[in-house]
Amino acid sequence: MPGLADLYKSDSAVLSFEVFPPKTEKGEAVLFQHMEKLVDHKPAYMTCTYGAGGTTQSKTLEITSRIKQQFNIPVASHLTCVGATIDQLRQYLTDAERQQIDYIVALRGDPPQGSETFEAVEGGFHHANELVSLINHEFPHYGVAVAGYPEKHREAPSMEVDLQNLKHKVECGADIVITQLFYKNENFFQFREACQRAGIDVPIIPGLLPVTNLAQIQRITSLCGAELPESFVQRL
Repeated sequence: MPGLADLYKSDSAVLSFEVFPPKTEKGEAVLFQHMEKLVDHKPAYMTCTYGAGGTTQSKTLEITSRIKQQFNIPVASHLTCVGATIDQLRQYLTDAERQQIDYIVALRGDPPQGSETFEAVEGGFHHANELVSLINHEFPHYGVAVAGYPEKHREAPSMEVDLQNLKHKVECGADIVITQLFYKNENFFQFREACQRAGIDVPIIPGLLPVTNLAQIQRITSLCGAELPESFVQRL
């Protein structure tokens, strides 16, 4: 199985898709109908998220495993620190290993709904770099992706501090950086250049969310702090 960074050494464009674990059997059937179309685009791998606080962990593993077995595509599972002890994170990684998951998208995760700030549970991690270190030391066969923020993480006091946090995640063992969504290309290009100046030398992968519902995108961008240019909105 190629390493995550190795996938991006090709001169050709590298494409991956991210899916969300469906909540119903009908939703799962619809997802795999769409998967039949997505695989026509020859994605290098697929990623699957899970709900806040790990509420769909078992479903995420089921979906990622099925995608790999049914379509013979490498798969990545999201994993966040929200609501999880180190032992629980270790168990998830062990279960994912049994399900032959190839890669992990290691995230701190957002604060639970109704909370302004992230607070680690007792016996849990405070930062994503700690999760990356755990994976790197105890599960080194996993390729690891981490999140980057072209417009700065909303909790970071400055872009400089945010870049240092990102660099620390890479130094702890991350193979690639996948960015938060953005709708102004200039923001991504400036971020990539800033990463290079900061000594972050892993592939910086743009994360894109297609617009199918304007109200939904306006809500998401307001939550994560991404710019939604008026010129872009007017074209929708």
